[in-house]
Amino acid sequence: MQDVYSRPYKKTEFRKILINMKLSAFDFELPKDALTEYPAKNRDESRLMIVNKATGKIEHKVFKDVMKYFGDGDLMLVNNTKVFPARLYGTKEKTGAKIEVFLLRELNRSSLLWDVLVDPARKIRVGNKLYFGDNDELIAEVVDNTTSRGRTIRFLFDGDYEKFKKVLYGLGETPLPKYFKRKPEPMDEERYQTVYAKVEGAVAAPTAGLHFSRELIKKMEIKGVEFAEVTLHTGLGTFRTIDVEDLSKHKMDAEYIEVNEKCSKLVNETKDKGKKICAIGTTTMRTIESCVTASKYLKPYEGWTNLFIHPPHEFHIANSMITNFHVPKSSLLIMAAAFGGYDLIMKAYEVAIKEKYKFFSYGDAMLII
Repeated sequence: MQDVYSRPYKKTEFRKILINMKLSAFDFELPKDALTEYPAKNRDESRLMIVNKATGKIEHKVFKDVMKYFGDGDLMLVNNTKVFPARLYGTKEKTGAKIEVFLLRELNRSSLLWDVLVDPARKIRVGNKLYFGDNDELIAEVVDNTTSRGRTIRFLFDGDYEKFKKVLYGLGETPLPKYFKRKPEPMDEERYQTVYAKVEGAVAAPTAGLHFSRELIKKMEIKGVEFAEVTLHTGLGTFRTIDVEDLSKHKMDAEYIEVNEKCSKLVNETKDKGKKICAIGTTTMRTIESCVTASKYLKPYEGWTNLFIHPPHEFHIANSMITNFHVPKSSLLIMAAAFGGYDLIMKAYEVAIKEKYKFFSYGDAMLII
């Protein structure tokens, strides 16, 4: 692809180049050792790459150095979603076949209905019963097929809802990404969760936020940096493979989001003051870009978004962003390139591979300013 940043383009010409951008433009060779299964010893001591959009300069820091780039009145926007233990292992009635059940979302609290993914899916049909726990503490019945691997199940449980949730989560495990070749360990319950997680509903962590320690947040607050929370319950759709070359034809799965009045007010006041607004992670960026008014301000909203951010995209709220390093041809990489500029971000990825940065969930971070 030609270097769209190497010479001045007319706005219409620049837009035409970006519109013609295809999925294959985001492919690159990722070394196997770039994917790490363990986080840095301390949250705020992972590596941090600084990418400056205005100058094209790339610097190498430690994550806790992030506070040097923000000051009094600047705002950090975080996603307060909380990961729940979404992966269960059960057995099929009669055959005893082992079945993995991945909880996606609760559909109806009173009926104990859930959308799930099952593996292997070919063995699971409507009417089948699944048993969980050494003593069959939970039983579920398959009531519908939703996709090739998707099912709707109804848990059969005699007791109140809080007791059911306790049993369900007691049987579940931390839903680490599939590329992890190890089983979840006790430390994952804490480390695969942000320190500010509070609203339960995610099946994957908003990984950019994993780098923030309570100590770092406190130091930034003392410096005058403010923090505001939005919610996006990360689903597996965020990580779903894109299978169309034309990015305009890709459809994201809908994910629940919420922006409250307090957050939108603070964001808009910060914007009016001309201060920095930093989106912590792609989930936060998707949330705020889904809640923009006609006058380019943030509005309160509670509902669903299937927004897919790809070049060209005009960003309206955040003027900086923290994100992890993502795998080739992923919607997360594509969003980062839309925000930072295609050529600059792909150059940064080349540098990251050369400098042996760690990628994906427990990997290192990038600050785009």
